[in-house]
Amino acid sequence: MNTEIIGKLVETVRERKRNPQDDSYTCKLLEAGENKLVKKLGEENAEFIRAFLKESDDAVAGEAADIIYHMVVALEYRGVAFESVLGVLENRFGKSGIRK
Repeated sequence: MNTEIIGKLVETVRERKRNPQDDSYTCKLLEAGENKLVKKLGEENAEFIRAFLKESDDAVAGEAADIIYHMVVALEYRGVAFESVLGVLENRFGKSGIRK
């Protein structure tokens, strides 16, 4: 499993926030504001649910990736570090992966 990809995603989103680019979808989302981000999260969640219920495993994985991406963008917009999310997960599941 390539868990480094999450770190790369987070850093890329942060870089786009620091240094906006005209042709960047991430920058367009960040500039659109919270209403657009909330709308996109809702759309992506609905697409994931639809894929989960009716589509292939590949489609489900693709929609899950979309949710993760949009969640990272929303967190960065809000100023909530993804590391904070990981800290919550660590507290809930412990470093060994066993639920407390």
